[in-house]
Amino acid sequence: MSSRILPNFDLLVPNSTSEAVNLLAHYQERAAILAGGTDLIVAMKMNYESEILISVSELDGLDYIDFDPNSGLHIGAKATVSQILDNADVKQHYPALWQAANVFATPQIRTAATLAGNVLRGSPAGDCSCALLALGARIVLQSTEGKREVAIEDFWTGYNQNARKPSELAIEIIVDAPQSATGSAFHRMTRVNEDLAKLNGSVRLDMDGNVCKSARIAMGCVGPTTLRLPKTEKLLQNEEITPELLAHVADMVPTEISPIDDKRSTAEYRLMVSGVVIKRLIEQAATAAN
Repeated sequence: MSSRILPNFDLLVPNSTSEAVNLLAHYQERAAILAGGTDLIVAMKMNYESEILISVSELDGLDYIDFDPNSGLHIGAKATVSQILDNADVKQHYPALWQAANVFATPQIRTAATLAGNVLRGSPAGDCSCALLALGARIVLQSTEGKREVAIEDFWTGYNQNARKPSELAIEIIVDAPQSATGSAFHRMTRVNEDLAKLNGSVRLDMDGNVCKSARIAMGCVGPTTLRLPKTEKLLQNEEITPELLAHVADMVPTEISPIDDKRSTAEYRLMVSGVVIKRLIEQAATAAN
């Protein structure tokens, strides 16, 4: 049951990244990280408890979004979804991520919610997470022992679970620079814009004319985590995008997902529409690449 009364906790506000990771090393599983708080505070109202909250509000230098044609996109862990939406480089070079940010919750939540928080939450309905999976993002984690990068397809280990160790702080998301003929697209299906997705999908294509050289396809709300669709990706590789191929894609997609019935949709409906969603996204991404 939801409550307006939060459980008791101690709030720690470190002034540097090194101080934050030292606190995490000390408190380990006893601590939760507070950034935008749009998921954490809701969870605490639903009986989630953490003895310690470590706020990143005073950590300098983590709210950046930097793009370089060679090194790609670097997003600090405090960068909000609103910042993604306002960034011209993201809109131009990573349209799938921009489109996901554009339908993310409400303006008020976008102003507080961080992109890193969306990834760390690990919800299979995460819109920005779905786009980042298609784009091939990497998560940079820092602890007292140093930094490590985790590919996003290896980051989610189960429903609402991820590969971050209790002693680690997520500090950055990296997305490689697009090739000269790269296109991406994102779409979600939902009742109203403020609601969680009943199904979402994202596609990134590297094209040579009308031939797909490589593809990354992601879909959410169809399994315990956001999923890649490797069989569908392989179906596209080195093939010309034709109506016949897209018909095969639409048939293949439902064979790679395992949706369930829940309060937002049914497994039957998700299976029925999944192939059509991905087919349309491939068409959009291919057009954007050319």
